[in-house]
Amino acid sequence: MIEVRDLVKHYGDKRAVDGISFTVEEGEILGFLGPNGAGKSTTMNILTGYISMTSGEVKIGGIDILEDPIGAKRLIGYLPEQPPLYPEMTVKEYLQFVCELKGVKDIAAQTSEISKKTGTADVMARRIGNLSKGYRQRVGLAAALAGDPRVLILDEPTVGLDPAQIIEIRELIRSLGKEHTVILSSHILSEISAVCSRVLIMDSGHIAAEDTPENIKRRAGGSVRRMILRIDGSDEDICAVLDKFSFSYEKRGTDGEYEITLGDDSGSDIGKEIFFAFADARLPILMQREEEISLEEAFIELTGKEDKK
Repeated sequence: MIEVRDLVKHYGDKRAVDGISFTVEEGEILGFLGPNGAGKSTTMNILTGYISMTSGEVKIGGIDILEDPIGAKRLIGYLPEQPPLYPEMTVKEYLQFVCELKGVKDIAAQTSEISKKTGTADVMARRIGNLSKGYRQRVGLAAALAGDPRVLILDEPTVGLDPAQIIEIRELIRSLGKEHTVILSSHILSEISAVCSRVLIMDSGHIAAEDTPENIKRRAGGSVRRMILRIDGSDEDICAVLDKFSFSYEKRGTDGEYEITLGDDSGSDIGKEIFFAFADARLPILMQREEEISLEEAFIELTGKEDKK
């Protein structure tokens, strides 16, 4: 659905995007990540036709965005980080206005459809300036859906929302992915893991990683599993037990607390084996839990920095 080939963008002497290539299949939800200055926003602006590329090729639904920019843009619905809303308009007036700009033929039917999809049907008569942040984001999404685009590009759709609103918008995006190809940019990496089937991470104008969230975590950490133990005993006695196993481990800050890195081939009974090993050594386990390496940790590992936004 989206094809990007050898995309380059210069700002003077600075190369913001340095020859990247990727594709997004129809019906896919792609998570788009990158620290500040990685070239992510520049790439998204090129995809939406807001800025031009220095060189390379972008096709939306097989249409070259340079050769037929209007045709390509008809296939795209874009929600920027700050939706361009008019607070003095009612929701209905605004959506009708957007539909008119996009050349929708049956405006009444279209506004009714997109308001139902986005949960804004009950606020159509209200002024946008009087809506909550969550509802304003929904109105922005409704505007992006006007004209029934095949591609949705969403830039930070949940920024500034409270936890309940984030969950609502996340579920809405997941449902929209059943009918549209979606590119989702977000600094909330748990959101990317929950919604996206594939993740693309940019760093310094290049693609640092492109895979499923699980495979990216494996690539960054070597494993997606680890176990945290807190043992009542001396470090010497604890290490003597742990050294009997093949996995690697390291001591954490708390006395008697260790982090164990488990390979993907570690069986489901490894927890029982550890439990009985410490029981035989008469060392009580005060706490034992298994967890996954997070996408946040993979992101920091792959980009070498933590996004402070």
